Amino acid sequence: MKTYTDQGKQDTRSGFGAGMTELGRTNPRVVALCADLVGSLKIETFIEENPERFFQTGIAEANMMGISAGLTIGGYIPFASTFANFATGRVYDQIRQSIAYSGKNVKICASHAGITLGEDGATHQILEDIGLMKMLPGMVVINPCDFNQTKAATLAIAEYEGPVYLRFGRPKVANFTPVDQEFHIGKAVHLQEGSDVTIIATGHLVWESLEAAQRLHEQGISADVINIHTIKPLDEEAILASVAKTGCVVTAEEHNYLGGLGESVAGLLARRHPTPQEFVAVQDTFGESGTPDDLMAKYGIDNKAVEKAVLRVLERKA
Repeated sequence: MKTYTDQGKQDTRSGFGAGMTELGRTNPRVVALCADLVGSLKIETFIEENPERFFQTGIAEANMMGISAGLTIGGYIPFASTFANFATGRVYDQIRQSIAYSGKNVKICASHAGITLGEDGATHQILEDIGLMKMLPGMVVINPCDFNQTKAATLAIAEYEGPVYLRFGRPKVANFTPVDQEFHIGKAVHLQEGSDVTIIATGHLVWESLEAAQRLHEQGISADVINIHTIKPLDEEAILASVAKTGCVVTAEEHNYLGGLGESVAGLLARRHPTPQEFVAVQDTFGESGTPDDLMAKYGIDNKAVEKAVLRVLERKA
């Protein structure tokens, strides 16, 4: 069984900030916009080094999206950044009409996603954003798992022509993927070979799934673990190849089970390879204030929840 080492906990939003710093030095077409949350988005260095390429829109997210769409007409690559709740739910009309409908080359960069935002509570803990964004035609949806992968994703989307939703988080989490990695949009990362069950995870749940797989291994259960960092376009062939081998699947995400990664996988399997599936996700409810670890445990999206889901799906498979 392959093991992964935590290189030191870091927040994925800082991975975005590191990526923006590098883009500021290497790609003169990249411009940054922010809705009064510069510190939270970790883009201070980009601004210090490129003040003429930064636009502070204030708490006017809809205006930020419109400005971003306009900047693309002049050949710029705008990275519009704010909290995930404000980057999607608050401005969905502007994204749909001004960015997605016309295929504008805007990168919507959303921090503080999911329930691990923590103490700020349900009004800020959006759990619907993946569903909102993946339903927009032509919108790429990316949800990296750690600092290193978030930085790599930030660099990669600057080279992609078209609208992108990049989702990342607030808390410090395990940083375990390679430092100098290549990020391929739409290509899953096969983290661990297994024969009994497929675990398909995204974002913060990737590390939780690896921890669950370790305990399952100690019980004699072999788990195939796949990191789906790109939810749209979905790497269908990687998923189908794995479930053809294992015969059952668990999906794990920090999102409502409605509209998220799990539903995308279920739709694929229903069409091409019907397979027993269990969902590790928030069960159609809002969050609440609390620490990230406590909330993940309460809402059933930690490594223990992944382990239990695997045991359930193996019973169904049998």
